[in-house]
Amino acid sequence: MICMGLVGDIHRRWDAGARRIAAVPHASVAARALLGLLAVAEAIAQARGAPQAAYLGGIALYALILGLVALATVLPLLVFWRQPAAAALAVTAASLLSLTAFQTLTVAGASAVLIAGYRLGRHGSPLLALLLVAPYLALAFAGHGGSEVHVLTMLLASLAPAAALGGIAQQARREANENRAAREVITGTLLEHTARGERARIARELHDVVAHHISMVVVQAETARLTTPGMPAAGAQRLSDIGDTARAALTEMRRLLGVLREDTQVETADRHPQPGLRELNDLVDAARDTSGVGTRLILHGPPTTLDPGVELAAYRIVQEALTNARRHAPGAAIDVELRYADDGLRLRIRDNGPGPPTALPARGHGLLGMRERAAAVGGELHTGAAAGGGFLITARLPGKVEAAR
Repeated sequence: MICMGLVGDIHRRWDAGARRIAAVPHASVAARALLGLLAVAEAIAQARGAPQAAYLGGIALYALILGLVALATVLPLLVFWRQPAAAALAVTAASLLSLTAFQTLTVAGASAVLIAGYRLGRHGSPLLALLLVAPYLALAFAGHGGSEVHVLTMLLASLAPAAALGGIAQQARREANENRAAREVITGTLLEHTARGERARIARELHDVVAHHISMVVVQAETARLTTPGMPAAGAQRLSDIGDTARAALTEMRRLLGVLREDTQVETADRHPQPGLRELNDLVDAARDTSGVGTRLILHGPPTTLDPGVELAAYRIVQEALTNARRHAPGAAIDVELRYADDGLRLRIRDNGPGPPTALPARGHGLLGMRERAAAVGGELHTGAAAGGGFLITARLPGKVEAAR
């Protein structure tokens, strides 16, 4: 355990020192230049006493040639540092020339081979990095050169693949980290959009369905209190309390809807085949029975089957218009007109209440929701004063949702 701790401590210190050296300006260039000087110095030292010197005009000329070859094995790292493929090809060619023609290779040149292979595997083509290892393996298996050259070739045949594979592993790790980060961003975005769409759907359903039924509770409680003869005072007070509680619930729900709408910003169209135009009769009958005032459904033209999303939007618009009329124009008669046309559907909902001066500012989220419903399927909706008094809502909806795209 003590030895493992000592080794780990040494490795951490070495890694920290390497990072400090790399952080020094031009440290990498200086290191490569030093490697070139070492290669030349080592080549000159090898030229002394070399038997080939006698055949090449003496030690001086042989040292010059060997120095140039040794420099050629290191120089590509200086010139092509930002081009791993070019550097690796030049280093491999120079080192193979040194091994085959001069039966030698400097330690600096061998180091350049390993560095070039590692960089090519990490920043270039993994396939090319592995292909450039093959010549060293071939020379090692062929037993090329004397004992010293053979040992050096065997060493390169062992270390060069390891260097290339180390660079390839680093490149694979970097790409895996980048892919994982991209997947996390995409997953987070999808989850955010899904949650946003779900909050928008909840906001619509709360406003269009739950608020509709709570408003019916308010109307029924007030109607029962006012129209039941001989009701005891305690019973009337209970019904009044029910109406007040329901109105407070509507107020809190509108506050919650404001938070949801601010959070979702953009709502998506819900195109599931939920309620449609066939359910409008039941909706109008329920509104008539609840309020006790005249509510009519008027059809123009032969009914046709529309896109489910369009029918859902039409149903929700009528539902919200009836709710608004009961809330802001109690006791007013309501006409709901549907006009089927070749290019879609026309809606016209009118009440004979007080009209926009007192009703319009209070209808806030209801009118906004109806406009969003219409726009979601490619239609449009307008509100305002009706001719002769009252409040009027008109909407034009396409026959198919695709027509709005």
